Amino acid sequence: MSARDTMDGPELSKQERMILNDIEGDLRADRRLDRRLRTLRRGIRPWTGSWRSALTHRLGLCTCLLAIASTALFVRAVATAAPVVLWLFAGLWVLTATCLLLLLCRWGRDRFSARSS
Repeated sequence: MSARDTMDGPELSKQERMILNDIEGDLRADRRLDRRLRTLRRGIRPWTGSWRSALTHRLGLCTCLLAIASTALFVRAVATAAPVVLWLFAGLWVLTATCLLLLLCRWGRDRFSARSS
């Protein structure tokens, strides 16, 4: 192994190092990418993190599951006309609509920030 070799292979030339520094500088200037990379969490368990981050990243899935449950409760409420089932449907529907609104707000915010960048 020569003096110019490293663990990963031969040393970069001066021009290659300048190009690499330019690329790294451009990547560091991207604030959105920097924020996403800083908030990545590594761990043995993929669910390690705060409750808020788990809800934020799984909002679409939660909204879809709540919509399916709301639909099932709606069908059940129409078929039985029981007040308890109607109130359960009403509460679940409010939660579903709130999640959908949050999802739409996030989509609009991301779309607006992508345009301004």
